Amino acid sequence: MGGTVVVGLDGTKNSVPAVRWGAAEAAARGLPLHLLHSWVSQPLDVPGARGAADRKRYGDEVLGAAEAMAHEVCPDVAVTTEQVSEQAVDALVDRSGRATMMVLGSRGHGAIAGFLLGSVSLHVLGRAECPVVTVREEENAAYERPEVVVGVQEAGSRGEAVLEFAFAAAEAHHTRLRAVRAWEPPVVECVPTTAPPPDEGELAAEEERKLADVLAPWRAKFPDVDVVVHLRRGRITPVLLESCSGASLLVVGRRMQRTPMLLGPVVFAVLHHSRCPVAVVPRI
Repeated sequence: MGGTVVVGLDGTKNSVPAVRWGAAEAAARGLPLHLLHSWVSQPLDVPGARGAADRKRYGDEVLGAAEAMAHEVCPDVAVTTEQVSEQAVDALVDRSGRATMMVLGSRGHGAIAGFLLGSVSLHVLGRAECPVVTVREEENAAYERPEVVVGVQEAGSRGEAVLEFAFAAAEAHHTRLRAVRAWEPPVVECVPTTAPPPDEGELAAEEERKLADVLAPWRAKFPDVDVVVHLRRGRITPVLLESCSGASLLVVGRRMQRTPMLLGPVVFAVLHHSRCPVAVVPRI
């Protein structure tokens, strides 16, 4: 399944924008689309599905409708389907090791109990080996806004997967990339000292140099991507949310093997409050 865009389907309307987004992404990158549904993880309110045969039949209908929708959005995209008897989380995490990316639907704003607390999406986001994109149910079309936004907070190899995904997305969709870095002045201890306080202008210039150094190799690798530098003083979460208000995609990284929380507070916050799809990329 290497090089595929995998879309997880639960059979609800939340899956519709995920299928549309995944099909457009697969077409833009020249990748096949793989649609996956777990009949043992169907919602409890599935109409008429009581026994295994009914649930499998419903799963076939879900996959058939999703395949038709994908071809409607992108007629030339290659589509495969798979119905599994594994739990959805286990199946999706397993496929993530061989996929280019995964796409999941979510219930939109205000549904934190259904989307972020103990849901399939949360556990897949925290365990997947590939980038996972969450698409809210109110999304009508993929990349209808002019830019991709990426959070750039860590230099070195830990941030490379995040930047590579963001630059590749911007290149595939011929859109600009906004590289966002938030900074705060260092905390100064309240002790007598003759040293002058740090100059905020110099601090900001140093942060700008750091951001330029991080972006330089990626600008060279993706010369056709128009990059906008977005440096702001403040905490990273509000800076990211402000910067992605007009974006088609927000790209953030997550640490691998976090415990006890699967996701850090920044990722958790942008998943809940972002007004655009969010790609969560594991930092290798």
